[in-house]
Amino acid sequence: MPLERKVPILYWKGLHAWAAHQFATAAKAYASDIQLAALGRTVNGKSIIDILTLGAGAGVELTILAEGPDAEVAVDTLATLVQDNFGEAQKDGD
Repeated sequence: MPLERKVPILYWKGLHAWAAHQFATAAKAYASDIQLAALGRTVNGKSIIDILTLGAGAGVELTILAEGPDAEVAVDTLATLVQDNFGEAQKDGD
């Protein structure tokens, strides 16, 4: 059974191209199978294109699922990435 963590997208740009790239790149560092779910769909968390098809904007709750030898650390790291706005700093007033 996969580990799972729900985390809201707080970044005003949502899960756009750069964010999808950051997530997929980070996910590829793990041996575990990683899935990303939102809005009733589940996609491969290691595929930028798949992630973009979710169309997840700000306020959408993502579910990160991982199954494999490093699932726990993968879920923790990816949840932190989402919470930290995918590595992008928000501009003042945004």
